[in-house]
Amino acid sequence: MNYLRVGKIDVYLLEDASFRLDGGAMFGVVPKVIWRRLSDADEMNRIPLLVRPMLLRADGKWILVETGMDDKQGEKHRKIYGITAAGKMLSQLAELGLEPKDIDVVVNTHLHFDHAGMNTISRDGSIVPMFTNAQYLVQKQELYDAQHPHERNKASYLPENIAPIAEAGLFVEIEGEAEIAEGVKLLPLPGHTLGQQGVVIESEGQTAVYTADMVPTLEHVPLPYIMAYDLYPVTTLEARKEHYQRWLEKGALLITPHDPLNPLGRIAHGERGYYAEAVRL
Repeated sequence: MNYLRVGKIDVYLLEDASFRLDGGAMFGVVPKVIWRRLSDADEMNRIPLLVRPMLLRADGKWILVETGMDDKQGEKHRKIYGITAAGKMLSQLAELGLEPKDIDVVVNTHLHFDHAGMNTISRDGSIVPMFTNAQYLVQKQELYDAQHPHERNKASYLPENIAPIAEAGLFVEIEGEAEIAEGVKLLPLPGHTLGQQGVVIESEGQTAVYTADMVPTLEHVPLPYIMAYDLYPVTTLEARKEHYQRWLEKGALLITPHDPLNPLGRIAHGERGYYAEAVRL
């Protein structure tokens, strides 16, 4: 777990599961001869990734951004995605003296299984909400799409991570930007899904951005490095163009959800366009 302070806001960068996804799918139109310099693929062409939720202490609230992965889907699911250490995030919360009941707000940037896996837990033969005292904040568009999946996205939206939250009335639907605590704002970042949102932290002249899957790792900062998993890749491109320059000018810290090595970075710009520089804590 890494810790930093952004102005008055405490930021804990948690670590949950390690997993693997196809390198070609992760880098989209970028050919393997280029992306293999950035990430080593295994014999199944999968590259290593990490699930990195973020915990904030702001306005007297504990705000959890992403809930990580879980083991509800069983051994076949674990093998396909090379998942290890699912649920590690809970032990890190315990290190901070926190239990799931202590979380006040959960931010689902989107509802894919690698971001919302521990929205729920299997208990006594039933699947129930994990964070029983929290409001789960999700964009209205994202919740609609998750509850009405199609052939292209249904493998990512698992009902067991979504339906129990809806049935318990814990989802709060957001439309557009929203300030959820002093210095903490939800920001739509469509493209990977139409309803994806990120989190912007601004306090005492400092800025940090949790990018969600608009920028899954620091290696994905260059404009063309867009995942084949993105349902609307040109929308991703447009969102990057809209926000990158502002984040560059502010010196914003980038927190990506899946970089296995570098929890923090900053956008830079050179002759070849935008790229990322890792930031050491």
